[in-house]
Amino acid sequence: MGTDTLVAEAADRRREQRGWYFYDWACSVYSTSVLTVFLGPYLTSVAEDAADADGYVHPLGVPVRAGSFFAYSVSLSVIVAVLVMPLVGAAADRTGRKKPLLAGAAYTGAAATTAMFFLGGDRYLLGGLLLIVANAASAVGTMLYNSYLPQIAPPEERDAVSSRGWAFGYAAGSLVLVVNLVLYTAHDSFGLSEGMAVRICLASAGLWWGAFTLVPLRRLRDRRAPAKEATAPGFRQLAATVRDMRRHPLTLAFLLAYLVYNDGIQTVISQASLYGSEELDLGQSTLIGAVLLVQVLAVAGALGMGRLARTYGAKRTILGSLVAWTVTLAAGYFLPAGAPVWFFVLAAGIGLVLGGSQALSRSLFSHLVPPGKEAEYFSAYEMSDRGMSWLGPLLFGITYQLTGSYRDAIISLVAFFALGFVLLARVPVRQAIRDAGNAVPEKI
Repeated sequence: MGTDTLVAEAADRRREQRGWYFYDWACSVYSTSVLTVFLGPYLTSVAEDAADADGYVHPLGVPVRAGSFFAYSVSLSVIVAVLVMPLVGAAADRTGRKKPLLAGAAYTGAAATTAMFFLGGDRYLLGGLLLIVANAASAVGTMLYNSYLPQIAPPEERDAVSSRGWAFGYAAGSLVLVVNLVLYTAHDSFGLSEGMAVRICLASAGLWWGAFTLVPLRRLRDRRAPAKEATAPGFRQLAATVRDMRRHPLTLAFLLAYLVYNDGIQTVISQASLYGSEELDLGQSTLIGAVLLVQVLAVAGALGMGRLARTYGAKRTILGSLVAWTVTLAAGYFLPAGAPVWFFVLAAGIGLVLGGSQALSRSLFSHLVPPGKEAEYFSAYEMSDRGMSWLGPLLFGITYQLTGSYRDAIISLVAFFALGFVLLARVPVRQAIRDAGNAVPEKI
């Protein structure tokens, strides 16, 4: 192959990678502004307005506490995503046409998020439906987006490419959250009610998601599947994938380790604000500021850990991040109440390890996927990410119920990072990569 051809291929690859980064830039605003900051409190207030005298709403005739409606809607969206992802993944690999499926998932989620502008009055059922659609579409879109990684980056580039994707996402989340917080905190100055300001923030995330999805759709390329892979129906292909994964036990061993420590990560993200408000007596402005700090520092953390992986390998760097998570939680246990500065220090620690541990886990898993099965295997990865992230909150809740202390609840999450460390350390990743039929990078 001539030098000119190699240079042209490298240029095409970099162009496709830059387009790939922009899907993280597009969709991360949904998880930051909508799911993490604004929708939970607002949808709860809408449900409370619709509740009866005992504080219950009755979706489909089922009595539900208004304060639980948001959590139940999120749980239902995860169930929908877990059912849909394997079928979409099988279709993507069978046909090689990932881009139309990515477009369908992205614009379904973006439309549902934009429609959250209409969540006024007591329309809690509309809010729950839009949340279920948007969250499930986000999971499906992320699965397809992740499955491009082995196709657009050779083994030696994946840690860096994955880390840049996460950094783009956190940068977008930070930028839009700053604008949203200005609108929200100064809504009177803009002549807006608090509810209208929130609805504009929710809808703007959907518009952002839809607009910037155009960039990856223009730059990513479909890879046609060989004819022999394009004949099996979706359910037969899904069953074949399950059997195929059983033939790669080391890939499954990595997924188990990821399931455990990622459950701890997701629980820290979801429960840190509760810990700050209930145990440390911190105000809403402090908590939102801490979320923003996490987003900003996660950019530096993702890029910095990507560089560490080039020197020490992705596995060692992830193991180091799990030690850092443990130290951060231990420090959080001793935080004094009513001291925002120390809570910001804790948020800084979380931000620095958050992006990197997630980005490197994604790139390491990409080496363990057999060629031609990227979307299906990443549907299993995404299910591990989203579909099983309930054990941590359960342990957190049980610990608080038994002890009455959020400090005990937060320190109980160390178990996920310790067990995840042991499980990951036992995975011989070089052998796992060879067993999957892929080339082993020099540093892994």
